[in-house]
Amino acid sequence: MHSPLVGPATWAGVAPLLSGRGYDVRVADLSGTMTDGPPYSPRQVEAIAGCAAGRPAILIGHSGAGALLAPAGLAADQAIGYVFLDAGLPVPGRNQMSTMPPELASQLRGLADEDGWLPPWSQWWGDDALAELIPDADTRRRFAAECPKLPLALFTERHQEGRDLPSAYIRLSEAYADPAAQAADNGWPVIELASHHLAPLTDPATVTEAITAMIGQLQ
Repeated sequence: MHSPLVGPATWAGVAPLLSGRGYDVRVADLSGTMTDGPPYSPRQVEAIAGCAAGRPAILIGHSGAGALLAPAGLAADQAIGYVFLDAGLPVPGRNQMSTMPPELASQLRGLADEDGWLPPWSQWWGDDALAELIPDADTRRRFAAECPKLPLALFTERHQEGRDLPSAYIRLSEAYADPAAQAADNGWPVIELASHHLAPLTDPATVTEAITAMIGQLQ
């Protein structure tokens, strides 16, 4: 599953590679979950659980989707494990604003317009920063086109309770060193790659190798 802050194109390179290895892959599309007002995360959890309904599934979440894994695992009764890919960890009963660095929380409040809406994530860091992460212009355009405007309320609503299942962590960037360290402290298998946060778009083969290794451990 992709972060609610971006779109399913995050998985456009990795999903077919995993399918080619014999996995039944379904990408949950969360892009329509922001249009009907709060609460947002229950609709996102429902969309994820719908993809996994009726069959054993390992739920894989990138970035902001990490907070949704355990609630989706509770909703999808045959979920058997989680893989966190450069992702935040679940925050049951808390909101994401309370768990992010204070400077980022302040930045988000400053970006919000008078109606409480943020610009798309692809615009938060500037064109040069996005081009550095995604050098290919076509890939960058497709990615940016899917990034929705975001309600600030998405970051202030409390997340649902979840279900503990066997878990694994793949760290792509230094920004996620803390959750990777917490995962290691929890006794989860952890892979650390010298890469960057949007590596699923730019280096899908390496990311697929890491995911396949973690699926093997969880199975």
